[in-house]
Amino acid sequence: MRIVVAEDLYLLRDGMVRLLQAYGHEVVATAATGPETLEALLRWRADVSIVDVRMPPTQSDEGLRAALTARGEVPGLPVLILSQHVEQLYARELLADGAGGIGYFLKESVFDADQFIDALERVAAGGTAMDPAVIAKLLSSGSSDQRLGQLTEREYSVLGLMAEGLSNQAIGRRLFLSESAIGKYTTSMFGKLGITDDDNNNRRVLAVLTYLNKP
Repeated sequence: MRIVVAEDLYLLRDGMVRLLQAYGHEVVATAATGPETLEALLRWRADVSIVDVRMPPTQSDEGLRAALTARGEVPGLPVLILSQHVEQLYARELLADGAGGIGYFLKESVFDADQFIDALERVAAGGTAMDPAVIAKLLSSGSSDQRLGQLTEREYSVLGLMAEGLSNQAIGRRLFLSESAIGKYTTSMFGKLGITDDDNNNRRVLAVLTYLNKP
C-alpha cells in the first residue's frame, strides 16, 4: 500500500514509517503539522493515511480537521486517525459521511503491529476499523438510543465487533459461530435499528453510527 504518515512526534512517526516498510508498504509522504497533513492527503491521495488528531500549530484537533476536509474533497479517502485518548465525538464525526474507509485507533495500539496493519488494510479496502479499547469505552458510557435496547445480547455483541471493523467471517470466528449465523444476526439487527439501505457496507456504517449514539 501507498501510505501517508502524519504525526508531529518524530520518534513515533519514524517508528511507524519503519514498521510499515517492514511489512512491505511504501510511505509516500510524512507530515508534522495540520497544514502539511492536508496538503499531503490531497496531493498523494494514498491508499490509506495515518493521521494524528492533535498537531501543530495549536495542538488541538488540526489533524482531525485536515482529515475531514480532505474527505470532503475526496469522498471516501481512506484515513486512520490516531488519538491519545478516547473521544466519542471524534469517532462520530469521522463516520458521519457514511462513506467508510475510516479508522480510529489509540496511539498505544500501534505497538500491536499485526492488529495495526490489519486495521490499515481494512480501512484501505473501504471498511471501518475501531480500536477495541475505544469500543470498550463507548460500551461503558452507555447509550440513549432506545433502538439498541431492542437488540438481543448476541446481536449487541455482533454490533460491537462490527464497530471494530470485523467482517462477518471474522466475527463468526470470534464468537465461535458460523458465518451464516452471523449473517442472520446482522439482518435481524439491521431491521431492529431501522436500517434498510441495500448497500451492505453502508448499512454497516449506519449501524456503527447508531452504536456510537449519533444524535
